[in-house]
Amino acid sequence: MAVIKFYGTGRRKNAVARVYLVPGEGRIIINDRPVEVYLGRKTLEVLVRQPLELTGTEGRFDVLARVKGGGVSGQAGAVRHGIARALVKADPNLRPVLKKAGFLTRDPRMKERRKYGLKKARRAPQYSKR
Repeated sequence: MAVIKFYGTGRRKNAVARVYLVPGEGRIIINDRPVEVYLGRKTLEVLVRQPLELTGTEGRFDVLARVKGGGVSGQAGAVRHGIARALVKADPNLRPVLKKAGFLTRDPRMKERRKYGLKKARRAPQYSKR
């Protein structure tokens, strides 16, 4: 018997998440660890659960995610984006709700590149009189 899986790719900053939704009890597993252990912060955990809470599908699906790149915050955003995309594949009627909340839009903000002659992207070297 084939297991039904819904797939969504999520991106945020330099993080890329491959998210699978499988019918289950509502567990969220990121890189083979529970969401509470992997993210460590309650705010990020809430961020990841937002699409499921908004659509009322918390107990219907187990979330299995693989994330690479970026930091913890970017990875949480990537997982949220992936969950939202996978939910649309699972039920196309959820699209307007998720779109209105902004969960289907890829956040385009990236780290600005460093410029020569400066310490960081915009931070000038310290001024000295002599």
